[in-house]
Amino acid sequence: MSDDFFALPPFKPAEALGLLKRSLRDLRTLSERGDGYELKGSRVIELEADDKTITARLARRPMRGGTPEWDRFVLGASPDVRKFTDEVKRRLARWTEEDR
Repeated sequence: MSDDFFALPPFKPAEALGLLKRSLRDLRTLSERGDGYELKGSRVIELEADDKTITARLARRPMRGGTPEWDRFVLGASPDVRKFTDEVKRRLARWTEEDR
C-alpha cells in the first residue's frame, strides 16, 4: 500500500490564516486589531504569515498598560492551527475565570 494514500494536502498559510482569523472572530470575546487580537483592550494574540508557516504569539496573560510575556507558536500544518485555536480557547476560559 502506498504512503501517498494518507498524505495530507499541502499547507497553504494564506488560506489557513483566513480560517484562523474567522475562528478567532467567532469567539466573540476578542476584538481584531491590525495583525492581532485584543481582549478588553489588551493585546493577547499577534499573527504573521509567510509562504510556509503562520507564526502566532499568544500572551501568557493579558496586560493592561504593559507588554505581555508571549508564547510563540509556529503553525505549519492544519493540525497545528487547530491546536493553537484550542489553546486560545483554554486561555480565554482561564482568563475569564481569573477575572471573577
